Amino acid sequence: MNGHFKHHIFFCLNERKADDPRGDCARRGAVDAQEYVKGRAHELGLLGAGKVRVNKAGCLDRCEHGPVCVVYPDNVWYSFVDQTYLDEIISEHLQNDRIVERLLVDKK
Repeated sequence: MNGHFKHHIFFCLNERKADDPRGDCARRGAVDAQEYVKGRAHELGLLGAGKVRVNKAGCLDRCEHGPVCVVYPDNVWYSFVDQTYLDEIISEHLQNDRIVERLLVDKK
């Protein structure tokens, strides 16, 4: 393992002015999503050294895809809609190291 955590997931929680045409992740549900993933990861025993870290981030500059999160060190960017999407990211990527292709921001 390279680094302190196996997976480090950052959620963009940026908030822009309401009339900004780019929108923002905060108003698209990212705050609740970050809290949900952190809670689920805790319940599942995924948090801690050598495991997963769930973090808040400022603007990740992917506004047009928001809300977004990114998993490092894999450099995998996800867009999500609701908790079912988040559950899939948790079970597939964070627990089983399988990228959820359908949720990728940058589709291959």
